[in-house]
Amino acid sequence: MPVFCYHSLGPAVSGARDPFLWVGVVEFERQLASLRVAGLESGTLADVPNPANAGRKAVITFDDGCRNVIEHGLEPLSQHGFMAIQFLVAGMIGGKNDWDVRKGDAPVPLMNHDEVRTWLAAGHQIGSHTLTHPVLTKCAEAREEIFSSKKKLEDEFGVEVRHFCYPHGKWDERVRDLVSEAGYASACTVAPGVAKAGEKMFTLPRFLACSGPRLVAKALHRLFRR
Repeated sequence: MPVFCYHSLGPAVSGARDPFLWVGVVEFERQLASLRVAGLESGTLADVPNPANAGRKAVITFDDGCRNVIEHGLEPLSQHGFMAIQFLVAGMIGGKNDWDVRKGDAPVPLMNHDEVRTWLAAGHQIGSHTLTHPVLTKCAEAREEIFSSKKKLEDEFGVEVRHFCYPHGKWDERVRDLVSEAGYASACTVAPGVAKAGEKMFTLPRFLACSGPRLVAKALHRLFRR
């Protein structure tokens, strides 16, 4: 089951430096359409460990909780019949992506509480991306970032938060074990690859949006036709 990683949708803002973080609206629509043509339906991270639930599904994930996903993503997702999960930085809701700004990239507004509720009301999910988006492998407060972000999101939005995403894609055995101890069911990395039944659920691979979901869809389409 392929899991795809997105960040921001729409035209890149002035000063944006990292093309990895942006996918245009037309391109996003084409990517979703290509997944459908390849015979893939909408899946969730909860489907990954059970091959009976997996079938021909793809999972759409977004990191950071950028407001532009609400602005540009809800309609294409609905049109193509895909649900998605948004990994939120629980302590930065309604703020901006300070972690990218610190490395010289452009500021991008994050979803506020009402926008997160709109996302949930549309049938999508939320997961945790920590409290402040640190590099967890270098963070003395890693336990607090992992545990408290889960509780904060659950308390504020009244939903169970079962899935986690490592900020900057950085993790080690200590961090992985803390995520498991906190009660999450899975954690996503940025390592490329197709998630498989029996996969180690706390180091799930994902295809980056800039790596071409349409190319992945074509490959899967050929595989399924064999």
